[in-house]
Amino acid sequence: MATAVKMDEETKSRLEELQAAIKLKTGTKVTQQEILARLVDTAFESRSEFIDSFRDAKTALDDDEIERFNAGMIASGIETDEADIDEILYG
Repeated sequence: MATAVKMDEETKSRLEELQAAIKLKTGTKVTQQEILARLVDTAFESRSEFIDSFRDAKTALDDDEIERFNAGMIASGIETDEADIDEILYG
């Protein structure tokens, strides 16, 4: 059973361009449905990389980076609470 997928004109055009390039370079005629299925399979195989592509420009730190950051922290022996921080920052 086929399901319709809505896409903008630019995406549709790029899909058609891919379809034409596949035909030209391989001699094999493929449907847009086959192309989309292959794209989904490829994204599914590298799922975490694909998911990460939707993150904002800022990327989350991995465990090694967090560990290196925490290793650079020192304890001064002085307990600091929110009021102390506000006093230091805002006077």
